Amino acid sequence: MKIGNLSQTVWKRSVLGQLHNVQDKALFSPSMEEIYTDAVVFGEARDAGRFAVARVLNDLAVCGAGPVNVSLQILLTPSVSESGLKEMIGYMDEVCRTAGAQITRVKAEVSPCITYPVVFACAAGGIQEENGPCPSRAVPGQDIVLCGYVGLEGTLRILSERKEELGRRFVPAFLRQMKELESQMLAADAIAAGRRAGVTFMHQIGGGGVFAGLWELAEASGVGLEVDRTKMPVKQETIEVCEYYGLNPYQMTSAGCILMTAEDGDALVRALEGVGARAAKLGVATEKNARVIASGEEKRYLDRPAPDELMLWWEQGGRPRPR
Repeated sequence: MKIGNLSQTVWKRSVLGQLHNVQDKALFSPSMEEIYTDAVVFGEARDAGRFAVARVLNDLAVCGAGPVNVSLQILLTPSVSESGLKEMIGYMDEVCRTAGAQITRVKAEVSPCITYPVVFACAAGGIQEENGPCPSRAVPGQDIVLCGYVGLEGTLRILSERKEELGRRFVPAFLRQMKELESQMLAADAIAAGRRAGVTFMHQIGGGGVFAGLWELAEASGVGLEVDRTKMPVKQETIEVCEYYGLNPYQMTSAGCILMTAEDGDALVRALEGVGARAAKLGVATEKNARVIASGEEKRYLDRPAPDELMLWWEQGGRPRPR
């Protein structure tokens, strides 16, 4: 099968289609009190796990959950030393402390069956009553706003994996500017500001990048959309790194980048900028089924989610793609 997330067709045909409803009742009674999120990352860099931790913390914040406990399961290659494991845990604990969360469980084991270390992160938190229900539905006519930078997570992960190579390609100041963007990975303040501004939908950008996120917005809400690609915030550092490796930043994972919808997109942008976040109004949700992306005078229909560009980067061995 193709790398990356399963397509919706494969999921419905070969996963959902094989599951059977044995009993027509829930295991637990309905509750809004607790919610769980999970994420997985892999890579040689010692700090790779912090991206999984940032993702689960942001997902819980979207649903108004806290305080948060994080549990980790880590698969290590035999080449990883104890000091390397210690460094990995330190990076993830730092992210948790910054967010006011706590690591409560760590299970780690060494496996000869994997090529790179793998980190599974699971976070649990209680729904805060004052936050109300999780904003999960866009309505036709609402504005679509993007908070954060397109492809930022993927850029930072590539930097972590290829510091020496990128150091030969770019000047030190450029790499320092990239490293400073790590603070953008945690989006709790922006998420809280969006909630106060009355958002009806929030979704963190995952595999497949912002294009996949827009598709998921439309699927989840049963709406169409019209957005302008040129309005999407993207850092020059991301553009430079993606050009070097032949990657599409709009199809690259980006924890900390949140899609939102609201009646007044301009007011939402101001609210997000008020807490120091970068935000832009991309377009509107529509009653039609069409999912249209404009770029200047050119318009095209949004394709089904493609494999994440970071996965393609790994597939090509982390090397520049032939032009």
